[in-house]
Amino acid sequence: MAFMEKPPAGKVLLDDTVPLTAAIEASQSLQSHTIAGLSLPLPPKKLIGNMDREFIAERQKGLQNYLNVITTNHILSNCELVKKFLDPNNYSANYTEIALQQVSMFFRSEPKWEVVEPLKDIGWRIRKKYFLMKIKNQPKERLVLSWADLGPDKYLSDKDFQCLIKLLPSCLHPYIYRVTFATANESSALLIRMFNEKGTLKDLIYKSKPKDPFLKKYCNPKKIQGLELQQIKTYGRQILEVLKFLHDKGFPYGHLHASNVMLDGDTCRLLDLENSLLGLPSLYRSYFSQFRKINTLESVDVHCFGHLLYEMTYGRPPDSVPVDSFPPAPSMAVVAVLESTLSCEACKNGMPTVSRLLQMPLFSDVLLTTSEKPQFKIPTKLKEALRIAKECIEKRLIEEQKQIHQHRRLTRAQSHHGSEEERKKRKILARKKSKRSALENSEEHSAKYNNSNNSAGSGASSPLTSPSSPTPPSTSVEHAPF
Repeated sequence: MAFMEKPPAGKVLLDDTVPLTAAIEASQSLQSHTIAGLSLPLPPKKLIGNMDREFIAERQKGLQNYLNVITTNHILSNCELVKKFLDPNNYSANYTEIALQQVSMFFRSEPKWEVVEPLKDIGWRIRKKYFLMKIKNQPKERLVLSWADLGPDKYLSDKDFQCLIKLLPSCLHPYIYRVTFATANESSALLIRMFNEKGTLKDLIYKSKPKDPFLKKYCNPKKIQGLELQQIKTYGRQILEVLKFLHDKGFPYGHLHASNVMLDGDTCRLLDLENSLLGLPSLYRSYFSQFRKINTLESVDVHCFGHLLYEMTYGRPPDSVPVDSFPPAPSMAVVAVLESTLSCEACKNGMPTVSRLLQMPLFSDVLLTTSEKPQFKIPTKLKEALRIAKECIEKRLIEEQKQIHQHRRLTRAQSHHGSEEERKKRKILARKKSKRSALENSEEHSAKYNNSNNSAGSGASSPLTSPSSPTPPSTSVEHAPF
């Protein structure tokens, strides 16, 4: 069975890429100190008058602003410490300890491997851990083991999932980083690849060391500088070629970003093909889930390529998406591709295909010199399982986009209803209605008065009229005491 209606055991239904928000609602005085449940660096303290109501309100406002900055920062908002602080109920587990337990069980059946050291926090995922490895009879050779548990988009059956994970070492492509070993159980997967001292494309852009923690490497770079035009053209073409290969094979990816592209000399090689099999959410999900036209994994890859191209060009990610205007670039051909993937129009109307991007002037004249023939044989039964899983992943994305769209419309309506201008309009309409009602009542009273006078003056000669309905006697209701 390729698709499971019920979530399999061990599947994590929580999507870690969903941004968390926090609002400070009150403060509390405790042993002469004012607290607001925040374990982050506080604004400057005040020795005298620190219990004044005005000071507390000002301090609370500063803390709220600080929280907002953290939760809207794409890197910080995905940090494990921030998640644990804002949502301790869902992020209380020790994921490193869980990974170590799983890896230890693996070593019992595979004694030739040995852990050199944990690579602490080198990636952004909370539930994915890395270890530096070696083979016992080849002690100088270094490898990287990655372990991850299942995510909310895991729709393959356990059998198909494990078969596809074990198939990954057989995938040969000049622009895919080779998997040395892969295995999986019903709740997680473990893969081993060669360790690369140069690191990823993101390490090249940020001039960082691969073993350093993710936040240290990428959160606040000392120098912001994009790549040379020829590097942008070559790396971009290589990445598009491997995306086209995966799309043609019917293999879902959806996880393109600069940290998932390994640099091997002047060649880019794609990492983490296992992520879509595990059902892990994309790094950029909080971006493309806002746009209903980006609703297939192919269009997700193209949009994520836009993010990657922006980072290669300017040395940093875009401040927000969609991008209204692009800074000066090494070539207008670069801007043309960025506009087709990150602009307001592109996000509203949909992404181009990978084939279309390959035909654009930025990449069409790039000559690739490689003699390695791609090989990745996927049995027909597993291809069908992948197709169904892909449809399920896209269905969840479309449903999430629909909910976001509805929430946005409701928020806009509430904001419009509560705006100062709208309140003024309602007041003016209410006054007009009140005046109109008063005028109508006055005219009605005047008409009754005139009719009454006419009736009295005409005497017997007036025509007979139907008597008006008698006014019902007034009634009063006595309320029993409570």
